[in-house]
Amino acid sequence: MGSTYEQHCHHRRSGRSPLTVADVVAVAREGARVEIGPDALDRIAASRRMIDELANDTRPHYGISTGFGALAKVQIPQEKRQQLQRSLIRSHAAGTGPEVEREVVRALMLLRLNTLASGRTGVRTVVAETYAAILNAGITPVVHEFGSLGCSGDLSPLAHCALTLLGEGQVRVSEDPHAPAIDAASALADAGIEPLVLAEKEGLALINGTDGMLGMLCLALHDLGALLKVADLAAAASVEALTGTDAVFAAELQELRPHPGQGAAAANIAAVLADSRLIQRPREGEFTRVQDAYSLRCSPQVHGAARDTADHAARVASIELRSAIDNPVVLPDGRVESNGNFHGAPVAYVLDFLAIAVADLASISERRTDRFLDVARSHGLPPFLAADAGLDSGLMIAQYTAAGIVSELKRLAAPASVDSIPSSAMQEDHVSMGWHAGRKLRRGIDGLGRVLAIELLASTRALDFRAAEGAGDPAPATAAVHALFRTRIPAPDTDTFLSPTITAARDFVVSGAVVSAAEGALGAPLG
Repeated sequence: MGSTYEQHCHHRRSGRSPLTVADVVAVAREGARVEIGPDALDRIAASRRMIDELANDTRPHYGISTGFGALAKVQIPQEKRQQLQRSLIRSHAAGTGPEVEREVVRALMLLRLNTLASGRTGVRTVVAETYAAILNAGITPVVHEFGSLGCSGDLSPLAHCALTLLGEGQVRVSEDPHAPAIDAASALADAGIEPLVLAEKEGLALINGTDGMLGMLCLALHDLGALLKVADLAAAASVEALTGTDAVFAAELQELRPHPGQGAAAANIAAVLADSRLIQRPREGEFTRVQDAYSLRCSPQVHGAARDTADHAARVASIELRSAIDNPVVLPDGRVESNGNFHGAPVAYVLDFLAIAVADLASISERRTDRFLDVARSHGLPPFLAADAGLDSGLMIAQYTAAGIVSELKRLAAPASVDSIPSSAMQEDHVSMGWHAGRKLRRGIDGLGRVLAIELLASTRALDFRAAEGAGDPAPATAAVHALFRTRIPAPDTDTFLSPTITAARDFVVSGAVVSAAEGALGAPLG
């Protein structure tokens, strides 16, 4: 199942490194195995001994000998506490709607295991070991779109995963999303995994976490990091195929406004365009274009702001990845204390920030695409990049598709984290809605990949016409992208079925092939 990532304590004093975004992607998407280190097992056992002592105390302790949420004042007798744990998991597994993607569920599970391994939750070692075994067996609990408010953590999604530990509910054992779900009991039996009977505190420990929203943030940061390079490459290709100027991307101009993301984006665009013969460059005694439209000229500013937003989100993710989220928690000195660390606001905010950046990246890309199609702004290209304008419509409706996606992304940019609907009889009276911020960001990143693909479809098509008119050779990097596109997308001599063409372009973008082709021609990686 790939390489191994060992679960460990997140605190640097242990001498171990915390989980990274790359680790989350490897387990969630690539099936990398998870192991629990011996030091983590020792910490788990130590905190469990503290819980066992409190379980026999005559005084009530939240989550150990009491009910939950607004029912925290109800003390539960010892003979009913196993039932208390079962009832908690069953009642909180209340999701509905479409199933959540396998990679999101696996990310969520890894991150819950990360907290269990911290030794701050009070579970038995068998709970963490069973959780890891389910992950490694490729058993994926069925989790639904609706159920989490992002406070007290992602309660419902995590409860659906906890239900699997009990041998209840539905799971998937195939990566094929069309394969039928099966009973968890059957899946555990087939994998040789014994279902659990939960003891005091363990139900809460399995469901009190920001793991769903954090998992979606990690996956989004990975995917957006790749798309930011594509965006710079697409902007450069558009500037070139529209015979614009690269003078505005000079480092000395970017240094006047030294945002790091802006400098990185401008450097990428400048590197791609350095050897282009299509770019307008000042020549003595000849008038050349002084400046381009904002969607071309201001690409580093927009792309750079998105890069800096992603960097901020990555800092938040790195803190969450070394956090232990549960309520109550077992402190090293043996105290069991309530807290509010399960509130998802820090993660929810950056998920919303990223949705804004994603929408704007797509918006400026669509504007660059549109310039190719209008004879008043395309500098000599045929209407709609059609082979026979009038008879053919060219890429006219591809721009409609991009515009429709951008419109959707603008709606998805409306923040989820400013909403709060009180729950649990007003005990949980302010929630983060971070789960839903994550859900819409995933849709946004998918849309951005499609919009950038359509822009590259336009610029590569424009290069065909520039070559026909003998306008000059494109830069090596853009020529490499053009050659890549032509391996699956022939230059049409009349209109063809456009939807598969857009799909092929999108595949080149999200697979990393576009960036690889450009970097191969440059002989250096894009920043």
